[in-house]
Amino acid sequence: MSSAKSRLGATRCCGPVSRRSFLEFGGVAGVSGLGLGNLLQAREATAASVGRTPQDTSVIFVWLPGGPPHMETYDMKPDAPSDYRGLFSPIKTNVPGLDVSELLPMHAKIADKFSLIRSIHHDFADHGGGHKRFLTGRDPAKPTGFVNDSPCVGSMASLDLEHRRQTGGLPNYVVLGSGRVNNVDTFSFGSAYLGNHTHPFRISTDPNKDDFQVPNISIDQSMSDRLSDRVGLLQQIDNLRREIDYQSSMHSMDSFRQKAVQMLTSTRVREAFDMSQESDSVRDRFGRHGWGQRALLARRLVERGVPWVTVVMENPYQSGISMPQYGTYNWDSHAVNCHLFDDAKIRLPIYDNTITAMIEDLYARGLDRKVLLVVTGEFGRTPRISQQVGSKTKISQPGRDHWPRAMSMLVSGGGLRTGQVIGATNNKGEEPIHRAMSPNDLWATVYRHLGIDYTQSFLDHSGRPMPMLPFGEPIPELI
Repeated sequence: MSSAKSRLGATRCCGPVSRRSFLEFGGVAGVSGLGLGNLLQAREATAASVGRTPQDTSVIFVWLPGGPPHMETYDMKPDAPSDYRGLFSPIKTNVPGLDVSELLPMHAKIADKFSLIRSIHHDFADHGGGHKRFLTGRDPAKPTGFVNDSPCVGSMASLDLEHRRQTGGLPNYVVLGSGRVNNVDTFSFGSAYLGNHTHPFRISTDPNKDDFQVPNISIDQSMSDRLSDRVGLLQQIDNLRREIDYQSSMHSMDSFRQKAVQMLTSTRVREAFDMSQESDSVRDRFGRHGWGQRALLARRLVERGVPWVTVVMENPYQSGISMPQYGTYNWDSHAVNCHLFDDAKIRLPIYDNTITAMIEDLYARGLDRKVLLVVTGEFGRTPRISQQVGSKTKISQPGRDHWPRAMSMLVSGGGLRTGQVIGATNNKGEEPIHRAMSPNDLWATVYRHLGIDYTQSFLDHSGRPMPMLPFGEPIPELI
C-alpha cells in the first residue's frame, strides 16, 4: 500500500500510552500533541503528501445505547397487524410524505431541516456486537462484549485531525454523558491498536447542575499569575509527562511543553465549559435536563473548533424525573425491562425537545453547514411486539427485542440535503426493501464532511495496514 494511503507509513503504531497521559488535570490534557515522535512525523508527512487542507467542520454524534424502537419513532407502520404496529400513530410533518410518531410533534414542525434514513442495517443482535459493528465499521472478532478489537470511528477521526485542526487547547474528540462514559469500554468507544491517546476526553459531570464544572481545566490561579516562574510551571507539566509510557519515544519535549502550556492556560478552554454564558431562553429551549444541557454543551464545543463531540443520551430519568416501575434506564425496551409504550410516553417527549432544539439552534446560529448532527443507536427493535412479565412491575407488559436488520436514524446540518426519507423497510418494518445500506455508508458520509480520507490506513499491532473503513461510500442522496 502506498505511503499516501497508509496513515503511519512504514512506522508501526506504538501501542497504548497511559490513560492518564490524556486525562491528567481533569481531562484537558487530552489535547493533540502528547504524541509519539515517529507517529507525529509520519502523520504530518502523510497529510502533506496527499495535499489535504483542514476544513472548519464538525460532527455532533448523539448515541442512543440500547437500541431505540424504529416503529415508535421514525418508521411507523399504521397498516401493519396490531401486534406489529403498536399503540402510537404517525403524524404528518411539514414535508409531504415524511411522517413521524405522534410523540414527536416538534420534529413534525421542522422536518425540512433533517433527513431520516430507514434502511441501514447489520447482522449483530447483541448489544456488545451491535455497538462494535456500528461504531468501528467492521464485523467484531467476538459477537459479544464491548471491548473493541478495531478502533472506534471517533478515535480514527481524532488521530487523522490531530495536527490539521487548531482547537485552542480543547481536545479534538469529546464524549459527554453520565458516569458510565468514564469507562471507555462501556459503549465500545475504545481505540484498539491506535492507542489510548486517541481515546475521547470524557465528561460525566452534569451541565444541568448549578455547580457544573470540569475539574482542573486550568492551572492554579497563583501559577497563572506568575507564568514567568517557568520552573514551577514546567514542573507541573513534567508531572504529566511522567505518566507517558516510556516504551514509546516522545515528540520534541519543547513541542510537548508548548502544547501543554496552551492547554493549561487557555481561556478558550475555560469559556467553552462556562454554561452561564448561554441565555436562560436558550438553556430553557434545550431543556433543563441532562440530555438538553449536554446537547447545548456539545454545540458550544463544536462552535469553538472541536471537530467531534459524542453525546450519550441514555437515561431520561434524571434532572428531577423519577424512574417509574415501568421505565428503564436506556433504550433497551424488552418487555422484561419496561412497558414499551408507557416508557416511551416519558422518554420520547424529552428526546423530541432535545433533538429539535439542537437542529433549530444549529440553523439559527448559521452552523447548519459547518456542523453535521447524527442521531442513532446500535440497532432497531423487533417489529413484532412481545409480552412478558416485567422484572419491576411483576405484571405482563409489551416490549420489543433486539433487531439489527432494520433501524432508523436522523441526520441534519452538514450542508447536506434535508427534508427527505432515504430507504424503506417492508410493510412490517422487518428489513430494507429499498436502498439497503450499512453503517459504513453513514461513516463515509461523516468522514467526507470532516475532510477525512476514509480510504487511508492505520497500522495495527502486527504492522498490517488497516483501512479506516474496509467498505462504504458517502450516501449520495445526502450530498
